[in-house]
Amino acid sequence: MDSINIKELNDRIQRESSFVDILTMEMNKVIVGQKHLVENLLIGLLANGHILLEGVPGLAKTLAINTLSQAVDSKFSRIQFTPDLLPADVLGTLIYSQKTEQFQIKKGPIFANFVLADEINRSPAKVQSALLEAMQERQVTIGEETFRLPEPFLVMATQNPIEQEGTYPLPEAQLDRFMLKVVVTYPKKEEERQIIRMNNSGEFPKAHAVINPQDIVRAREIVKDVYMDEKIERYIVDIVYATRTPEDYGLNKVAGFISYGASPRASISLAMASKAYAFIKRRGYVIPEDVRAVCYEVLRHRIGLTYEAEAENVTTDQIISEIINAVEVP
Repeated sequence: MDSINIKELNDRIQRESSFVDILTMEMNKVIVGQKHLVENLLIGLLANGHILLEGVPGLAKTLAINTLSQAVDSKFSRIQFTPDLLPADVLGTLIYSQKTEQFQIKKGPIFANFVLADEINRSPAKVQSALLEAMQERQVTIGEETFRLPEPFLVMATQNPIEQEGTYPLPEAQLDRFMLKVVVTYPKKEEERQIIRMNNSGEFPKAHAVINPQDIVRAREIVKDVYMDEKIERYIVDIVYATRTPEDYGLNKVAGFISYGASPRASISLAMASKAYAFIKRRGYVIPEDVRAVCYEVLRHRIGLTYEAEAENVTTDQIISEIINAVEVP
């Protein structure tokens, strides 16, 4: 604690995080309600992670990431996943040019700062895995050449929880690549009235660029400097371990509902997302509330449910609630 001057760090984070309020205000001009979604987009962006969104159609999922890319003054691309999509449609391909009698590289829509993978579960595994390699390695290989993807690079994939017909559910190993899984809910009545009014007037507010991509890259480095005490680290590890061995934490009643627990990637994501959340709240250190605030988004897609759980309609969110209540807070 002494080696790090918390007050100095706190002042620095407060200075450096001032753009968060400007960015949020800019997005709120266009997006009515959905504060939770906007906050999680910022966490993903600052923690250098990707986001999986689940929600019924028409909840401003596409609008949210498009608005964010406008506010950050960066390149946005939307890929509509369909059963006949090919990896080359996402990554790019080699095209033979008769003029030069050589193959030329045509880059795909993945070469953008913000990529919206719309309805990712509508495409077969081959396309899903092509996207995931790009997400993990931050690079794409076309032919014999490898290209780095631009920075910052954020993939936001959406899936519709209602329809199961003609979909290819993401395998667990692929779900694990997403830092956050955000469940998008309906707006409140008052917000919906505002949405109707905005649409009826025909005057849609547009987001203006308030920061540039370099600011985000710099902010990511500062997020890493947010102070995390050993007690918080232990708290994170305890939460993740409780998903693997619930009996050790007195959670015998949920033990039968978990088929497998969260991976070490969950611990890393939980730590990074907590730091990003503290940064958004303009604090230079992580407190247990930060961990709890991001816990559901980080863990809900990383816990496997048994048939028993499905038979009794137990959700991963309920299991996470039990874990948070059982694990001792530092």
